[in-house]
Amino acid sequence: MKKLLFFLLWALISCCYAQRKNTKINGANLVAPPSSDITNWTPLSNINTKWVSIIPYAFIKKETSKVIFDTEFQWWGERSIGVEKTIEKAKKNGFKIMMKPHIWVAGEGWAGDYTLATEKQWLEWETSYTNYILHFCRIANKHNVELFCIGTELRKVIKNRPLYWDKLIKKIRTIYSGKLTYAANWDNYQNVTFWNDLDFIGIDSYFALSQKKDPTVKELVLAWKPIKEQLKEFSKCNAAPILFTEFGYPSTTYCTLTPWKEDYKFNENQQTQSDAYEALFLTFWEENWFSGGFFWKWHLNNNTKRNFKKSYTPDSKKASETISKWYKK
Repeated sequence: MKKLLFFLLWALISCCYAQRKNTKINGANLVAPPSSDITNWTPLSNINTKWVSIIPYAFIKKETSKVIFDTEFQWWGERSIGVEKTIEKAKKNGFKIMMKPHIWVAGEGWAGDYTLATEKQWLEWETSYTNYILHFCRIANKHNVELFCIGTELRKVIKNRPLYWDKLIKKIRTIYSGKLTYAANWDNYQNVTFWNDLDFIGIDSYFALSQKKDPTVKELVLAWKPIKEQLKEFSKCNAAPILFTEFGYPSTTYCTLTPWKEDYKFNENQQTQSDAYEALFLTFWEENWFSGGFFWKWHLNNNTKRNFKKSYTPDSKKASETISKWYKK
């Protein structure tokens, strides 16, 4: 009888472990469509994607303190009306959702170096950023969005205003009932002070791996090894799983040299992009402390496919087969 109970217990634990091990967030970051003409859901489903990241953009001018959103000059899919409709259509097509607000800094783009000079400016920024985030938290909660990202790559803001984020997270928790993460840039996730208040350690994973033109999968897996060990230890120390809120590569040679940017001086190379994806999946996808992620990026509207052949999107490229294989697992 004792042996029977032991084996039953062992089987139950093994089953739960296997389910936990095999449950990954297999997602895609969506390019916000300029209009309501959304046509590209089926190809995304066909590569076994089950999650999508919807990105409501906000804008700010360098050295000013007001975050603005829902403006007339923005694309339909970046504004509240488009975000809500995109959520509804994604849900109808069977996708789970992460909402991932981004700030675009006029004249610079990337918000990682954004900073301010005075306390008055910082307080004004905090007020407007809070309004922006809580607005979309309400929309996310209204539509039962499963995951909300409270910010994206705000490297210097995180460093200069650490206490603000603790207050913001508490406010979010009173409005939004889903899971929370933050998207740290790959080179400064260690500097975020509030991981213990979130459900996932979110990292935009653009780690530099190789200076070679066309590195092999084996070479890339080897390059990932020390990074993997660091992430594993970081996950353990913070008692939270790692989620790649962004990961991806342009379809060019040298795509693992500076994977955080599309460099059009390099030649088109779908195989190099596909190999980079394969190495990433081989490195992380079977790890229990790794929760999956959202590749960058996918176009729902053909009008946004600029420089398509060399861009990040795996759509209709060899990388889509690699993603499909691993996402199916």
